[in-house]
Amino acid sequence: MSIATKTGDKGETSLIGGERVRKNDVRIEAYGTVDELNAAIGVSLCYVTDQKIRESLSQIQHQLFTIGAELAALTSKKLTMTLPRITSEHTAYLEKLLYPLEQELPTQKAFILPHGTEAGAHLHLARTICRRAERALLACQQHTPDPEITKYLNRLGDLLFLFARKENHGKMPEEEVRY
Repeated sequence: MSIATKTGDKGETSLIGGERVRKNDVRIEAYGTVDELNAAIGVSLCYVTDQKIRESLSQIQHQLFTIGAELAALTSKKLTMTLPRITSEHTAYLEKLLYPLEQELPTQKAFILPHGTEAGAHLHLARTICRRAERALLACQQHTPDPEITKYLNRLGDLLFLFARKENHGKMPEEEVRY
């Protein structure tokens, strides 16, 4: 079967379970943004030098696939398959990375411009996409997504910010913006 099925030529696509929706449906927007986030993390991995961050980002990519599947399954149709789910353990995984890293880095005293090394800049971009994914998820509330996904994406945005700071730390001065 070809990748070009032509079933989307009229602006529709299918959710898991077969429900047809417009390609601008809030659920498609949400999982599309999560997919974009996953791709941005993939680009970041081309530049990240810290091995622990690399391993963490790889694990996060798998978890984002799970979130994408959960969002693609927000349908009124009864599913005949069991999908993996994001749980509080996945969010706890992010927190176990976040809190020690926050203590390791210098105290932030002002806003930090999103730039730096190639890795840092790409991680900042991934962070902003993560925040957009959070907003897109909130637009899906009528379809009752699992609230754990919101928590997970919120922690991930924080963690990506810290990963960017870590990749930039010692390689360039953090330019702070004071208001």
